[in-house]
Amino acid sequence: MKKPVGEQELTLLRWVAEHGPVTVGEAAEKFGEPQGLARSTILTVMERLRSKGHLTRRKVEGVYQYSSSVPLAELLRGVVGDFVKKSLAGSLSPFATWLSETNEVSDEELRQLEEAVARLKSKKEGES
Repeated sequence: MKKPVGEQELTLLRWVAEHGPVTVGEAAEKFGEPQGLARSTILTVMERLRSKGHLTRRKVEGVYQYSSSVPLAELLRGVVGDFVKKSLAGSLSPFATWLSETNEVSDEELRQLEEAVARLKSKKEGES
């Protein structure tokens, strides 16, 4: 099991998952500089993520390239799962209530939610 990540680690991990494989220099320039983070900070966070099992690295032409150890979709599923377990005590009700009251759900997100509900219903019917 991978070790949990902090907020800054998660932000960088998500960026690497979206843009990887990347070098520390690329991450520092394209991710770190806009946020005022030094190259040494990016290196430290990337190595911490690697030691926790969230990033992998391989040497290409003498330079290490870092990649997420899982695809972005899987990474985000895990983050949401951890949030539900830890912050909501395993209950989806507060999250569902928040979704139903927010105006920030796009048509595409609503379509994805409807598909997810259909899959859940199908699983429940299969269990019966």
